[in-house]
Amino acid sequence: MNTRIWALLAAAGATTIYGLNHTVAKVVMPDYVGAFGFIFIRTAGAALLFWMLSLFLPKEKIKREDYFLMFLASLMGMCINMLSFFKGLELSTPVNSGIFATTNPIIILLLSYLFLGEKIGIRKFLGITMGFAGALMLVLYGTQNTSDAPNVLMGNILFMINSIFFSGFIIVVKPLSEKYNTVTIMKWLFLIGFVLTFPVTVREYSEVDWPNMPLDVVWRVAFVVLGTTFSTYLLNLYALRNLQASTVGAFAYAQPVIAISYAVYTGNDTLDGIKAVACLVIMLGVYLVSKKPIKDRNKLSSG
Repeated sequence: MNTRIWALLAAAGATTIYGLNHTVAKVVMPDYVGAFGFIFIRTAGAALLFWMLSLFLPKEKIKREDYFLMFLASLMGMCINMLSFFKGLELSTPVNSGIFATTNPIIILLLSYLFLGEKIGIRKFLGITMGFAGALMLVLYGTQNTSDAPNVLMGNILFMINSIFFSGFIIVVKPLSEKYNTVTIMKWLFLIGFVLTFPVTVREYSEVDWPNMPLDVVWRVAFVVLGTTFSTYLLNLYALRNLQASTVGAFAYAQPVIAISYAVYTGNDTLDGIKAVACLVIMLGVYLVSKKPIKDRNKLSSG
């Protein structure tokens, strides 16, 4: 099996883990582990794993001029992003979280336009508009609460906040990724994230009843730490090193399909007409945003 096949399998594996995570983590909250307690476990576990892995790699020293950027990336990616996503998942549904995850490429483009001066043509503007129209449809519709989703509207708003700060994190961490090894970046980001979130997360973590936790819950917690938080970064890194970024990015289209399919299959959520329409509108918007201009495709084909 050649390197490209392995890279495609790595990208598919990371996407599958992300898709399954919406339901896997949802089942745990809030009966066994609260949303913020989950972040304590996630940041502590990931920091420990990346620091252990770094012992087998060449040492890298972070330059002083990058301290603030490292802090900002951790604040956005490991604090606000994670806290808002898990709290949103606790309050809303796995299907909603899976659909909102597709808005990330649209928000990244919009933030790049606002802060980096990236040009936006009519096609991309239409894609952004469609993406936000789909997200707004999802936020405003289906706010009926259930015992498993006690505050859907607030949860959906938190998903939107999560998407915005995750997209901001991608932009902020990009210059760091061009200077340092991924493991070096992640070990510091998760360590800083653990320290920053500690005052918010420690109370819920202290309430976790570990001795009486069922095995069905234990494997889900381990999945979030080892799979969603640790393995996905390594799988995506391998994929990005051996595939074009656009190829890896295309797998984002599969995440909501996996998330929704698994949630519906396991009986943890349902998919109705409005949610399906919202998902299709957002994915069409992502397609318009991600689609390369014809002249760029011609250059690639001729080169």
